[in-house]
Amino acid sequence: MKPLGPIPPGFAAIDGELAIAGRKASDLAAEAGRTPLFVYDGGLVASRVAALRAAMPARLHLHYAVKANPFAPLLALMTGLVDGFDIASGGELALAQAAGLDPARISFAGPGKRDDELQAAIAAGVTLNLESAREADRALAIGERLGVTPRLAIRVNPDFGLQGSGMKMGGGAKQFGIDAVLVPALARRIVASGAEWRGFHIFAGSQALDAAAIVETQAQTLLLAARLAEDAGVALPRCNLGGGFGIPYFPGDRPLDPGPIGAALAERFETLPAVLQETRFCLELGRYLVGEAGVYLTRIVDRKESHGEVFLVTDGGLHHQLAASGNFGTVVRRNYPVAIASRFDAEPAEEASVVGCLCTPLDRLADKAHLPRAEEGDLVALFCAGAYGATASPMQFLGQGPAAEMLIAPER
Repeated sequence: MKPLGPIPPGFAAIDGELAIAGRKASDLAAEAGRTPLFVYDGGLVASRVAALRAAMPARLHLHYAVKANPFAPLLALMTGLVDGFDIASGGELALAQAAGLDPARISFAGPGKRDDELQAAIAAGVTLNLESAREADRALAIGERLGVTPRLAIRVNPDFGLQGSGMKMGGGAKQFGIDAVLVPALARRIVASGAEWRGFHIFAGSQALDAAAIVETQAQTLLLAARLAEDAGVALPRCNLGGGFGIPYFPGDRPLDPGPIGAALAERFETLPAVLQETRFCLELGRYLVGEAGVYLTRIVDRKESHGEVFLVTDGGLHHQLAASGNFGTVVRRNYPVAIASRFDAEPAEEASVVGCLCTPLDRLADKAHLPRAEEGDLVALFCAGAYGATASPMQFLGQGPAAEMLIAPER
Protein backbone atom coordinates (compact mmCIF):
# COMPACT_ATOMS: atom_id res chain seq x y z
CA MET A 1 0.00 0.00 0.00
CA LYS A 2 1.32 3.44 -0.92
CA PRO A 3 0.14 6.61 0.86
CA LEU A 4 -1.68 9.41 -0.92
CA GLY A 5 -0.67 13.05 -0.95
CA PRO A 6 -2.55 15.50 1.29
CA ILE A 7 -5.91 16.78 0.07
CA PRO A 8 -5.77 20.60 0.07
CA PRO A 9 -8.01 22.57 2.44
CA GLY A 10 -11.23 24.05 1.14
CA PHE A 11 -13.06 20.88 0.10
CA ALA A 12 -15.95 19.22 1.92
CA ALA A 13 -18.66 16.59 1.50
CA ILE A 14 -22.32 17.10 0.63
CA ASP A 15 -24.51 13.99 0.94
CA GLY A 16 -21.34 11.94 1.20
CA GLU A 17 -19.96 13.33 -2.06
CA LEU A 18 -17.06 15.67 -2.80
CA ALA A 19 -18.18 19.29 -3.02
CA ILE A 20 -16.21 21.91 -4.92
CA ALA A 21 -17.17 25.50 -4.15
CA GLY A 22 -20.30 24.15 -2.46
CA ARG A 23 -21.41 22.07 -5.45
CA LYS A 24 -21.42 18.30 -5.68
CA ALA A 25 -18.97 16.71 -8.08
CA SER A 26 -21.73 14.75 -9.84
CA ASP A 27 -23.71 17.94 -10.48
CA LEU A 28 -20.63 19.61 -11.97
CA ALA A 29 -19.99 16.63 -14.24
CA ALA A 30 -23.62 16.68 -15.33
CA GLU A 31 -23.42 20.41 -16.08
CA ALA A 32 -20.26 19.90 -18.14
CA GLY A 33 -21.97 17.07 -19.98
CA ARG A 34 -18.96 14.78 -19.82
CA THR A 35 -15.88 13.66 -18.01
CA PRO A 36 -12.95 13.99 -17.66
CA LEU A 37 -13.41 17.48 -16.28
CA PHE A 38 -11.13 20.06 -14.67
CA VAL A 39 -12.94 22.22 -12.12
CA TYR A 40 -11.28 25.37 -10.78
CA ASP A 41 -12.61 26.99 -7.62
CA GLY A 42 -12.26 30.73 -8.18
CA GLY A 43 -13.01 31.42 -4.52
CA LEU A 44 -9.96 29.41 -3.45
CA VAL A 45 -7.82 31.31 -5.97
CA ALA A 46 -9.05 34.68 -4.68
CA SER A 47 -8.49 33.59 -1.07
CA ARG A 48 -4.94 32.45 -1.84
CA VAL A 49 -4.08 35.76 -3.51
CA ALA A 50 -5.58 37.73 -0.62
CA ALA A 51 -3.69 35.69 1.98
CA LEU A 52 -0.44 36.12 0.08
CA ARG A 53 -0.91 39.87 -0.18
CA ALA A 54 -1.54 40.03 3.56
CA ALA A 55 1.71 38.16 4.21
CA MET A 56 3.89 40.17 1.81
CA PRO A 57 5.06 43.78 2.12
CA ALA A 58 2.68 46.25 0.49
CA ARG A 59 5.43 47.40 -1.87
CA LEU A 60 5.62 43.97 -3.51
CA HIS A 61 3.58 43.38 -6.66
CA LEU A 62 2.16 39.99 -7.61
CA HIS A 63 2.37 38.53 -11.10
CA TYR A 64 0.62 35.44 -12.42
CA ALA A 65 2.66 33.00 -14.54
CA VAL A 66 0.25 32.16 -17.36
CA LYS A 67 2.02 28.88 -18.17
CA ALA A 68 0.60 27.39 -14.96
CA ASN A 69 -2.94 27.56 -16.32
CA PRO A 70 -4.01 29.70 -19.30
CA PHE A 71 -7.75 28.84 -19.15
CA ALA A 72 -9.45 32.00 -20.45
CA PRO A 73 -12.02 32.44 -17.64
CA LEU A 74 -9.23 31.99 -15.10
CA LEU A 75 -7.12 34.66 -16.83
CA ALA A 76 -10.11 37.00 -16.75
CA LEU A 77 -10.51 36.34 -13.02
CA MET A 78 -6.81 37.00 -12.45
CA THR A 79 -7.05 40.39 -14.14
CA GLY A 80 -8.73 41.75 -11.03
CA LEU A 81 -6.55 39.88 -8.55
CA VAL A 82 -2.92 40.36 -9.59
CA ASP A 83 -0.76 43.24 -10.78
CA GLY A 84 0.85 41.67 -13.82
CA PHE A 85 1.20 38.59 -15.99
CA ASP A 86 4.19 36.63 -17.21
CA ILE A 87 4.05 34.69 -20.47
CA ALA A 88 6.45 32.27 -22.13
CA SER A 89 5.42 32.21 -25.80
CA GLY A 90 3.68 34.05 -28.57
CA GLY A 91 0.80 31.63 -28.17
CA GLU A 92 0.37 32.69 -24.55
CA LEU A 93 0.48 36.31 -25.67
CA ALA A 94 -2.41 35.60 -28.02
CA LEU A 95 -4.35 33.90 -25.20
CA ALA A 96 -3.67 36.84 -22.90
CA GLN A 97 -4.83 39.34 -25.52
CA ALA A 98 -7.96 37.27 -26.23
CA ALA A 99 -8.74 37.35 -22.49
CA GLY A 100 -8.51 41.16 -22.56
CA LEU A 101 -5.29 41.50 -20.55
CA ASP A 102 -3.53 44.86 -20.81
CA PRO A 103 -0.23 44.26 -22.67
CA ALA A 104 1.45 46.91 -20.50
CA ARG A 105 0.99 44.48 -17.57
CA ILE A 106 2.65 41.58 -19.41
CA SER A 107 6.26 40.43 -19.53
CA PHE A 108 7.61 37.72 -21.82
CA ALA A 109 10.39 35.33 -20.81
CA GLY A 110 11.67 32.16 -22.42
CA PRO A 111 14.60 31.06 -24.57
CA GLY A 112 14.22 30.69 -28.32
CA LYS A 113 11.75 33.50 -28.99
CA ARG A 114 11.07 33.61 -32.72
CA ASP A 115 11.14 36.86 -34.65
CA ASP A 116 7.37 36.77 -35.13
CA GLU A 117 6.93 36.40 -31.37
CA LEU A 118 9.30 39.29 -30.68
CA GLN A 119 7.48 41.43 -33.24
CA ALA A 120 4.05 40.70 -31.76
CA ALA A 121 5.27 41.48 -28.26
CA ILE A 122 7.03 44.70 -29.23
CA ALA A 123 4.07 45.91 -31.29
CA ALA A 124 1.73 45.24 -28.35
CA GLY A 125 3.93 46.98 -25.77
CA VAL A 126 4.87 43.85 -23.83
CA THR A 127 8.11 43.83 -21.80
CA LEU A 128 10.65 41.37 -23.18
CA ASN A 129 12.89 39.57 -20.70
CA LEU A 130 15.92 39.03 -22.93
CA GLU A 131 17.61 35.64 -22.76
CA SER A 132 20.75 36.46 -24.77
CA ALA A 133 22.70 39.32 -26.33
CA ARG A 134 21.65 38.04 -29.74
CA GLU A 135 18.00 38.25 -28.74
CA ALA A 136 18.62 41.85 -27.68
CA ASP A 137 20.04 42.62 -31.14
CA ARG A 138 17.00 41.07 -32.82
CA ALA A 139 14.56 42.93 -30.59
CA LEU A 140 16.25 46.27 -31.21
CA ALA A 141 16.26 45.68 -34.98
CA ILE A 142 12.58 44.73 -34.98
CA GLY A 143 11.69 47.77 -32.90
CA GLU A 144 13.53 50.03 -35.35
CA ARG A 145 11.77 48.40 -38.29
CA LEU A 146 8.35 48.85 -36.66
CA GLY A 147 9.08 52.35 -35.46
CA VAL A 148 8.23 51.21 -31.92
CA THR A 149 10.40 51.68 -28.84
CA PRO A 150 10.78 48.18 -27.36
CA ARG A 151 10.44 47.57 -23.63
CA LEU A 152 13.44 45.49 -22.67
CA ALA A 153 14.57 43.78 -19.48
CA ILE A 154 17.34 41.25 -18.92
CA ARG A 155 16.72 37.80 -17.59
CA VAL A 156 19.71 37.11 -15.37
CA ASN A 157 21.17 33.65 -14.92
CA PRO A 158 22.26 34.03 -11.28
CA ASP A 159 25.31 32.35 -9.79
CA PHE A 160 23.03 30.49 -7.36
CA GLY A 161 19.97 28.25 -7.45
CA LEU A 162 17.00 27.84 -5.13
CA GLN A 163 17.94 25.10 -2.68
CA GLY A 164 15.34 22.36 -2.34
CA SER A 165 13.43 23.48 -5.43
CA GLY A 166 11.77 20.91 -7.65
CA MET A 167 13.16 22.61 -10.75
CA LYS A 168 16.29 24.78 -10.72
CA MET A 169 16.12 27.69 -13.18
CA GLY A 170 19.40 29.40 -12.29
CA GLY A 171 22.99 28.72 -11.27
CA GLY A 172 25.61 27.14 -13.52
CA ALA A 173 25.21 26.53 -17.22
CA LYS A 174 21.60 27.16 -18.23
CA GLN A 175 19.62 27.84 -21.37
CA PHE A 176 17.75 30.46 -19.38
CA GLY A 177 18.91 34.05 -19.13
CA ILE A 178 22.25 35.78 -19.44
CA ASP A 179 25.14 34.91 -17.15
CA ALA A 180 25.43 37.53 -14.43
CA VAL A 181 28.95 38.58 -15.43
CA LEU A 182 27.70 39.66 -18.88
CA VAL A 183 24.67 41.62 -17.65
CA PRO A 184 26.15 45.09 -16.87
CA ALA A 185 27.56 45.62 -20.36
CA LEU A 186 24.30 44.56 -22.01
CA ALA A 187 22.26 46.79 -19.69
CA ARG A 188 24.38 49.79 -20.68
CA ARG A 189 23.95 48.94 -24.36
CA ILE A 190 20.17 48.68 -24.02
CA VAL A 191 19.94 52.05 -22.28
CA ALA A 192 22.22 53.64 -24.89
CA SER A 193 20.08 52.24 -27.71
CA GLY A 194 17.09 54.33 -26.66
CA ALA A 195 14.96 51.32 -25.79
CA GLU A 196 12.75 51.55 -22.70
CA TRP A 197 14.87 49.95 -19.99
CA ARG A 198 12.70 47.78 -17.70
CA GLY A 199 15.21 46.10 -15.37
CA PHE A 200 15.96 42.51 -14.34
CA HIS A 201 14.18 39.18 -14.18
CA ILE A 202 15.97 36.81 -11.77
CA PHE A 203 14.35 33.39 -11.40
CA ALA A 204 16.38 30.82 -9.44
CA GLY A 205 13.96 27.89 -9.12
CA SER A 206 10.43 26.64 -8.51
CA GLN A 207 8.30 24.31 -6.36
CA ALA A 208 10.09 24.86 -3.03
CA LEU A 209 8.36 24.14 0.28
CA ASP A 210 11.20 25.42 2.47
CA ALA A 211 10.51 29.02 3.54
CA ALA A 212 14.07 29.48 4.81
CA ALA A 213 15.48 28.51 1.41
CA ILE A 214 13.21 31.02 -0.34
CA VAL A 215 14.20 33.74 2.15
CA GLU A 216 17.88 33.07 1.49
CA THR A 217 17.40 33.04 -2.28
CA GLN A 218 15.50 36.34 -2.20
CA ALA A 219 18.28 37.88 -0.11
CA GLN A 220 20.86 36.76 -2.66
CA THR A 221 18.64 38.02 -5.49
CA LEU A 222 18.43 41.51 -4.00
CA LEU A 223 22.19 41.64 -3.46
CA LEU A 224 22.81 40.49 -7.03
CA ALA A 225 20.34 42.99 -8.48
CA ALA A 226 22.01 45.84 -6.61
CA ARG A 227 25.50 44.78 -7.62
CA LEU A 228 24.61 44.40 -11.30
CA ALA A 229 22.77 47.73 -11.43
CA GLU A 230 25.71 49.49 -9.75
CA ASP A 231 28.22 47.83 -12.07
CA ALA A 232 26.11 48.86 -15.06
CA GLY A 233 25.70 52.39 -13.77
CA VAL A 234 21.98 52.38 -14.56
CA ALA A 235 18.86 52.76 -12.47
CA LEU A 236 16.76 49.65 -11.95
CA PRO A 237 13.08 50.46 -12.63
CA ARG A 238 11.83 46.91 -12.07
CA CYS A 239 13.04 43.63 -10.65
CA ASN A 240 11.19 40.35 -10.95
CA LEU A 241 12.32 38.27 -7.94
CA GLY A 242 10.99 35.07 -9.49
CA GLY A 243 8.77 32.71 -7.58
CA GLY A 244 9.63 29.34 -6.18
CA PHE A 245 6.62 28.95 -3.87
CA GLY A 246 5.55 25.31 -3.93
CA ILE A 247 2.44 23.37 -2.97
CA PRO A 248 2.24 19.97 -1.25
CA TYR A 249 1.64 17.15 -3.71
CA PHE A 250 3.05 14.07 -2.02
CA PRO A 251 2.85 12.18 1.29
CA GLY A 252 4.92 13.98 3.90
CA ASP A 253 4.84 17.35 2.11
CA ARG A 254 3.96 20.29 4.36
CA PRO A 255 2.33 23.52 3.16
CA LEU A 256 4.62 26.49 2.68
CA ASP A 257 4.17 29.26 5.26
CA PRO A 258 4.54 32.60 3.44
CA GLY A 259 4.63 34.57 6.70
CA PRO A 260 8.39 34.31 7.36
CA ILE A 261 9.09 35.04 3.70
CA GLY A 262 7.06 38.23 3.76
CA ALA A 263 8.53 39.34 7.08
CA ALA A 264 12.10 38.83 5.86
CA LEU A 265 11.38 40.63 2.59
CA ALA A 266 9.77 43.57 4.40
CA GLU A 267 12.86 43.87 6.59
CA ARG A 268 15.15 43.87 3.57
CA PHE A 269 13.02 46.46 1.81
CA GLU A 270 13.65 48.79 4.76
CA THR A 271 17.42 48.69 4.16
CA LEU A 272 17.71 48.65 0.38
CA PRO A 273 20.78 50.29 -1.18
CA ALA A 274 20.27 53.56 -3.02
CA VAL A 275 20.26 51.92 -6.45
CA LEU A 276 17.15 49.90 -5.48
CA GLN A 277 15.23 52.55 -3.58
CA GLU A 278 12.89 53.34 -6.49
CA THR A 279 12.72 49.81 -7.92
CA ARG A 280 9.35 48.14 -8.40
CA PHE A 281 9.61 44.55 -7.16
CA CYS A 282 7.34 41.66 -8.03
CA LEU A 283 6.90 37.96 -7.39
CA GLU A 284 6.06 35.69 -10.32
CA LEU A 285 3.86 32.82 -9.14
CA GLY A 286 1.79 30.23 -10.94
CA ARG A 287 1.06 26.93 -9.24
CA TYR A 288 1.07 28.53 -5.76
CA LEU A 289 -1.88 30.71 -6.77
CA VAL A 290 -3.98 28.19 -8.69
CA GLY A 291 -2.64 24.67 -8.20
CA GLU A 292 -4.61 23.67 -5.11
CA ALA A 293 -7.83 25.25 -6.43
CA GLY A 294 -8.17 22.72 -9.24
CA VAL A 295 -9.70 19.23 -9.22
CA TYR A 296 -9.62 16.71 -12.05
CA LEU A 297 -12.75 14.56 -12.15
CA THR A 298 -12.65 11.29 -14.08
CA ARG A 299 -15.23 8.50 -14.15
CA ILE A 300 -14.59 4.80 -13.49
CA VAL A 301 -15.55 2.82 -16.57
CA ASP A 302 -14.31 -0.58 -15.41
CA ARG A 303 -13.39 -2.34 -12.20
CA LYS A 304 -11.15 -5.34 -12.65
CA GLU A 305 -8.80 -7.62 -10.79
CA SER A 306 -5.49 -8.98 -12.03
CA HIS A 307 -3.37 -11.38 -9.98
CA GLY A 308 -5.18 -10.29 -6.85
CA GLU A 309 -4.79 -6.54 -7.45
CA VAL A 310 -7.74 -4.18 -8.01
CA PHE A 311 -7.64 -1.72 -10.90
CA LEU A 312 -10.11 1.13 -11.25
CA VAL A 313 -10.02 2.03 -14.94
CA THR A 314 -11.13 5.59 -15.67
CA ASP A 315 -11.97 7.64 -18.75
CA GLY A 316 -9.10 10.01 -17.92
CA GLY A 317 -5.37 9.58 -17.60
CA LEU A 318 -1.91 10.96 -18.15
CA HIS A 319 -3.00 12.73 -21.34
CA HIS A 320 -4.62 15.27 -18.99
CA GLN A 321 -2.62 14.74 -15.78
CA LEU A 322 0.91 13.88 -16.89
CA ALA A 323 2.50 15.00 -13.63
CA ALA A 324 0.13 12.96 -11.47
CA SER A 325 1.12 9.86 -13.45
CA GLY A 326 4.75 10.44 -12.47
CA ASN A 327 5.90 11.18 -16.02
CA PHE A 328 6.67 14.90 -15.74
CA GLY A 329 10.21 14.84 -14.37
CA THR A 330 9.57 12.76 -11.25
CA VAL A 331 12.41 10.37 -10.43
CA VAL A 332 10.45 8.21 -7.96
CA ARG A 333 6.71 7.87 -8.58
CA ARG A 334 4.60 9.01 -5.63
CA ASN A 335 0.86 9.41 -5.31
CA TYR A 336 -0.85 12.75 -5.70
CA PRO A 337 -3.90 13.47 -3.49
CA VAL A 338 -6.69 11.26 -4.84
CA ALA A 339 -10.18 10.44 -3.55
CA ILE A 340 -13.30 8.62 -4.68
CA ALA A 341 -15.41 11.74 -5.20
CA SER A 342 -18.69 9.81 -5.16
CA ARG A 343 -17.83 8.40 -1.71
CA PHE A 344 -15.80 11.27 -0.31
CA ASP A 345 -16.73 10.70 3.33
CA ALA A 346 -16.49 6.90 3.20
CA GLU A 347 -13.73 5.06 5.05
CA PRO A 348 -10.98 3.34 3.04
CA ALA A 349 -11.83 -0.32 2.51
CA GLU A 350 -9.42 -1.70 -0.07
CA GLU A 351 -6.14 -1.26 -1.88
CA ALA A 352 -6.65 -0.22 -5.50
CA SER A 353 -4.75 1.39 -8.33
CA VAL A 354 -6.45 4.10 -10.36
CA VAL A 355 -5.43 3.91 -14.01
CA GLY A 356 -6.39 5.73 -17.18
CA CYS A 357 -7.76 4.62 -20.53
CA LEU A 358 -4.54 4.80 -22.51
CA CYS A 359 -2.81 1.75 -23.94
CA THR A 360 0.40 2.19 -21.94
CA PRO A 361 1.48 0.98 -18.49
CA LEU A 362 2.62 4.53 -17.74
CA ASP A 363 -1.02 5.63 -17.45
CA ARG A 364 -1.41 5.26 -13.69
CA LEU A 365 -3.01 7.99 -11.58
CA ALA A 366 -2.78 6.32 -8.16
CA ASP A 367 -0.66 3.33 -7.29
CA LYS A 368 -1.88 0.78 -4.72
CA ALA A 369 -3.81 3.41 -2.76
CA HIS A 370 -6.03 2.83 0.28
CA LEU A 371 -9.48 3.90 -0.95
CA PRO A 372 -13.17 3.30 -0.31
CA ARG A 373 -14.53 0.51 -2.50
CA ALA A 374 -15.53 2.05 -5.82
CA GLU A 375 -17.62 0.78 -8.71
CA GLU A 376 -18.23 1.57 -12.36
CA GLY A 377 -19.81 5.02 -12.69
CA ASP A 378 -18.17 6.46 -9.58
CA LEU A 379 -16.15 9.66 -9.95
CA VAL A 380 -12.49 9.86 -8.96
CA ALA A 381 -10.99 13.22 -7.94
CA LEU A 382 -7.34 14.14 -8.40
CA PHE A 383 -6.43 17.23 -6.44
CA CYS A 384 -3.72 19.86 -7.01
CA ALA A 385 -4.93 19.90 -10.62
CA GLY A 386 -5.15 23.65 -11.08
CA ALA A 387 -1.63 24.04 -12.49
CA TYR A 388 0.33 22.17 -15.15
CA GLY A 389 -2.53 19.82 -15.93
CA ALA A 390 -4.69 20.49 -18.97
CA THR A 391 -2.07 22.27 -21.09
CA ALA A 392 1.07 20.57 -19.74
CA SER A 393 -0.13 17.10 -20.73
CA PRO A 394 -0.26 15.32 -24.12
CA MET A 395 -4.00 15.70 -24.60
CA GLN A 396 -3.91 14.42 -28.18
CA PHE A 397 -2.08 11.21 -27.30
CA LEU A 398 -3.90 8.24 -28.85
CA GLY A 399 -6.49 10.67 -30.19
CA GLN A 400 -8.10 11.20 -26.80
CA GLY A 401 -8.47 14.98 -26.97
CA PRO A 402 -8.80 17.57 -24.21
CA ALA A 403 -10.79 17.37 -21.02
CA ALA A 404 -13.63 19.75 -20.28
CA GLU A 405 -12.77 22.74 -18.08
CA MET A 406 -14.93 24.81 -15.76
CA LEU A 407 -14.28 27.80 -13.50
CA ILE A 408 -16.62 28.39 -10.58
CA ALA A 409 -16.48 32.14 -10.04
CA PRO A 410 -15.94 33.39 -6.49
CA GLU A 411 -18.94 34.73 -4.63
CA ARG A 412 -19.05 38.49 -4.53
